Amino acid sequence: MELRQLKAFVKAAELLNFSEAARALCVNQSSFSQYIKQLEEELNVTLFHRNTHEISLTQAGVELLPHAQKTLQNADNCISHMNDLLEMRCGTLNIGVTHSFSLVLTETLETFCKEYPGIKVNIYYKTMSDLMQMLIKRDVDFVLSYRPSLADYPQVQSRTLFEDHLSVIVPKTHTLAKKKHITLQELSAYPLAMPAKGLRARKVLDTLLAGRDIQLDVRTELNLVSPLLRLVKKGMFLTVLSGSAVDAEQDLVAIPIDEEGSRMEGSCQMLKEDYRKEAAKEFVKILSEKVIIKNKLDDWFK
Repeated sequence: MELRQLKAFVKAAELLNFSEAARALCVNQSSFSQYIKQLEEELNVTLFHRNTHEISLTQAGVELLPHAQKTLQNADNCISHMNDLLEMRCGTLNIGVTHSFSLVLTETLETFCKEYPGIKVNIYYKTMSDLMQMLIKRDVDFVLSYRPSLADYPQVQSRTLFEDHLSVIVPKTHTLAKKKHITLQELSAYPLAMPAKGLRARKVLDTLLAGRDIQLDVRTELNLVSPLLRLVKKGMFLTVLSGSAVDAEQDLVAIPIDEEGSRMEGSCQMLKEDYRKEAAKEFVKILSEKVIIKNKLDDWFK
């Protein structure tokens, strides 16, 4: 049994089309079909139902699929480990980041790229649900975000990097700027530019508002943090984000929302019991040393 045969089988099981699977693996269709045939002959089973229009997995194919996927992942882990032994002189690090976490990332990325110039870093900014699917498919090595609900992702492990608080963001010159905290009822008196639905800060806020007779004056919604902060700086609106969103902003103040359930946790998500690249460990360690990170990492990354 060869890895190329298992790769062909897994890709065909994913696409349910031999032609598309062959193109995806950059092999001609004749060779691709031969890989499948050789695998079936070696295992003495039929892996696909075939007709002129479509293919589908047989029961044997369904049973083989998770084992084949695990074997390929173990092979990838082996390659990754060998690359790591090259003292991180080369390689690729794929990081998923939610939009609300973007301001946390910049300084760490700059430091990492200076220290490890041979490693290419790919950053993917997407919604939490999209990033979790990318993590499960191993399209990213880890996800930086505020802690998600992990009930739907039993294969994912989350570790807290720092504690944060849902806050109202105001200019330093605003009448609210000196308040130590604010309630949602007080907030309802001010025009707001809000993070769009799907962003973590918005989800926390919507949970706080659920079932309560409080109407916020929402004038606009945006799915990026930077434009929200620019609107606040101009004095047009207030917004609601994590308190850390303005740590690097001298002209803005974060006022914690005084409501139960407004606590947020900046965290790192990785797959349980999966191989962790040395580059990923080092990136998170650098992140932990930045000013925004208040808590030290535990032995998860040792």
